[in-house]
Amino acid sequence: MDRPFTIMRGVTRAADAPRSVARGTIPRIWRFAAPYRSWLLAFLLLTTLTAVIGVLTPVLAGRVVNVIVKGGPDAARTAIALALAIAGLAVGEAVIGLGTRWFSSRVGEGLIVDLRTAVFTHVQRMPIAFFTRTRTGALVSRLNNDVIGAQSAITTTLASVLSNVIQLTLALAVMIGLAWQVTILALILLPIFVLPARRMGRRIADLRRDSADLNASMSTQMTERFSAAGATLVKLFGRPTQEAREFEVTALRVRDIGVRTAMVSRVFVTSLSLVSALAQALVYGLGGWLAVTGRIEAGTVVTLALLLTRLYTPMTALANARVDVMTALVAFERVFEVLDLEPMIREKPDARDVPAGPVGVRLRDVHFSYPTAEQVSLASLEDVAVLDQRAPGEVLHGIDLQVGAGELLALVGPSGAGKSTIASLVPRLYDVDSGAVELGGIDVRDLTAASVRGTVGVVTQDGHLFHDTIAANLRYAAPDATDAELREALVRARLGELLDSLPDGLATVVGERGYRLSGGERQRLTIARLLLAKPRVVILDEATAHLDSESEAAVQAALVEALVGRTAIVIAHRLSTIRAANRIAVIEAGRVVEQGTHAELLDAQGRYAALHRTQFADQEPEPLATVDACPILGCDHRHELPHGIR
Repeated sequence: MDRPFTIMRGVTRAADAPRSVARGTIPRIWRFAAPYRSWLLAFLLLTTLTAVIGVLTPVLAGRVVNVIVKGGPDAARTAIALALAIAGLAVGEAVIGLGTRWFSSRVGEGLIVDLRTAVFTHVQRMPIAFFTRTRTGALVSRLNNDVIGAQSAITTTLASVLSNVIQLTLALAVMIGLAWQVTILALILLPIFVLPARRMGRRIADLRRDSADLNASMSTQMTERFSAAGATLVKLFGRPTQEAREFEVTALRVRDIGVRTAMVSRVFVTSLSLVSALAQALVYGLGGWLAVTGRIEAGTVVTLALLLTRLYTPMTALANARVDVMTALVAFERVFEVLDLEPMIREKPDARDVPAGPVGVRLRDVHFSYPTAEQVSLASLEDVAVLDQRAPGEVLHGIDLQVGAGELLALVGPSGAGKSTIASLVPRLYDVDSGAVELGGIDVRDLTAASVRGTVGVVTQDGHLFHDTIAANLRYAAPDATDAELREALVRARLGELLDSLPDGLATVVGERGYRLSGGERQRLTIARLLLAKPRVVILDEATAHLDSESEAAVQAALVEALVGRTAIVIAHRLSTIRAANRIAVIEAGRVVEQGTHAELLDAQGRYAALHRTQFADQEPEPLATVDACPILGCDHRHELPHGIR
């Protein structure tokens, strides 16, 4: 019954298959399969041999019957020889089947690896804007479902079409040659099955589409509710019972659709079997009459009956061949659709490394707008019919900023002013529209991506950690770091006591996004990772935001270690944390409205002074602690810093 089910799967795709694919898709597939062409040729050759054997066996079986009926002195020997030939064909078919499967797996699995690697590598090169717009599940689907669907275009669909065409042609030719009257009568019943089968296929396709949508809904619910943040939200708002009820309703609908699909599918298979049985009855009836009247041999009737299955199954499958082919091609097209998205940030062929030694940062008349949806995304990846056509406005307007090697520049201003955008331009997460961002006096667009990554380190508000061990998360920045170096970085990041308290030490798994650690511990772990990377330029984007006072003090102490001897750009809402900066820039609406030291900006009585008064209006003046900040700021005198920066 494997063949009827294969046909059924082809029929059920009828409702979903598009009418055409992009021009050039097929040649592109052939180019993509270039490394496997010799194996693919062997695979198709073996598939052809299997189809030929499928027709030869019934012919030999008919001859056995004829030999038995005719009798004679050599009948026994001939029958045994034919039986041995049938057995040999069976053994040959089994061996060829193993070979076919081996070549199929080598080609198919190789294509899966190549496609997945190509898509994964390409996606890694996409700008951050791509990930902010795209559904993660849609990307994962391209790497899983569409890649496997594309692979089936070569290893399943192509082989199926070739095998069915050969088998149908040979079977039809042999049957007509043996008894054209019986063949025509057998074919009369074919439309009775094929036409309703196509309608039934659309019904099954609709059911499967509904099931897929409901399963996707359940998957989304599980993904969101099973994450640490989602589970916390469910528990805080007291909805576990309601969540379970909603999930059960969806699961019950999936069950009902599954039952209906099973029954419709069974009707399909039963119909195929019934029509085949009726056709065989006609063959035996008419063929038997012709044999009895002496017009054909008895063995011919047996051959015709056996060939009938080699006729109905391929013909029904080929009736839906276009659907199968188009469905497989669409899978390839969806993979190519992602590969054709051009990365906005490219490394020049003659790019050079960041110069050795201390590195300063300069932004020269920078203008910047975030990319449009059309530049970085696909409607299918966003789950929308049409991409957002609105043009984003300019975010930064002529930014001029400079921080010398070993100095600290602080950026302050209201939310949405453009501070984080400025910070994202330095490591070249985006490229400017005009102007330049320079590291060591060289435009970042003229530098190699690897040297920029090795030069600039960033600590964000919510430093991301992978669901892995502490050691693995740290070695993401320094793959060759020893355990001793990891421990040293953790001690410098004020996590030494925590490490000593963990039974598994560096092998402790931090959980999804590091949720097994406190907020302060997560942040200090990202700082330890930064220390291992040893960047010459450090960017702190609200690194202490959302932390309690104790955690903030510990993180600030770790940050002092991270900033020693390095150029730094610090974004902060708490003005008390950046008083000792060499330069403070006030950013508003994408413009630098003020620059200077803490004292100079207070004396100027401008925007910074207003922000300072707002923050400290209801507070006593903060006690100051004198510390040697020169290693951080590159100065030759002592500064006063607020408590917490030690």
